[in-house]
Amino acid sequence: MESEKIGTTKEAEIKFLSGPQSRWRELLFVLKVAMQFVKGFRTLHFVGPCITIFGSARFKEDSVYYKQARELAGGIAKLGFTILTGGGPGIMEAANRGARDVGGRSVGANIELPQEQDPNPYLDHMVNIHYFFVRKVMLVKYSYAFIVFPGGYGTMDEFFEAITLVQTKKMKVFPIIIFGKEFYKDLIVHLNDLKNAGTISPEDMDLFFVTDSIDEAVNYIKENCIERYGLKPETAPLPIKLLLEKPFFRNKKTVVPVQKE
Repeated sequence: MESEKIGTTKEAEIKFLSGPQSRWRELLFVLKVAMQFVKGFRTLHFVGPCITIFGSARFKEDSVYYKQARELAGGIAKLGFTILTGGGPGIMEAANRGARDVGGRSVGANIELPQEQDPNPYLDHMVNIHYFFVRKVMLVKYSYAFIVFPGGYGTMDEFFEAITLVQTKKMKVFPIIIFGKEFYKDLIVHLNDLKNAGTISPEDMDLFFVTDSIDEAVNYIKENCIERYGLKPETAPLPIKLLLEKPFFRNKKTVVPVQKE
């Protein structure tokens, strides 16, 4: 049954990408995407301001990066932010676990993959998303900063998507932290090569902050999120029962959400 479902999904996507479809099929696709957005908005409406942490799903519990992500997430959760991840294993699990360690809020936006990605056990709440681009919108919409731990293609995809939005001013004042100087040293060299070649501007190198220090990362979040926006602790708004909204954080403080620039 699982293989049949994967095959059907794959065939449908190949057909969609093969070129123009009937107007009815195109409309159905738009409606499917719209429903994915509605699902994400309804699920994440009460999560409060988030800090999203990215990284490889392949790191195990004994990895130094796993341990650092867990500690850093705990430090950020203590500030009043919700820790938001892709909801899977590895760095994502470590970050959600770190939030759970300190009694903070832990949320996942899980992506549906052919090789099923099981949600990690440290989530207070989660939403399953089918389309990667829908999940990207959710992560940006509810986040005040991104933290990029060592990872692979998916991590790089999220990093360059966010930094492109900031560079092109589609999104302003959005802190991006690269955690892992040694792991990302070649990436930084390459970005400097882009600057020297003139394909990016010198000031584009200031769009991200590179560190190996948990304290530096936490302070960077304080200065560029809490102090910049004047956030303060306050009880999160209550759901409306008539809209079938359900509370999933009880008696937990959140920093007050304000309009992002």
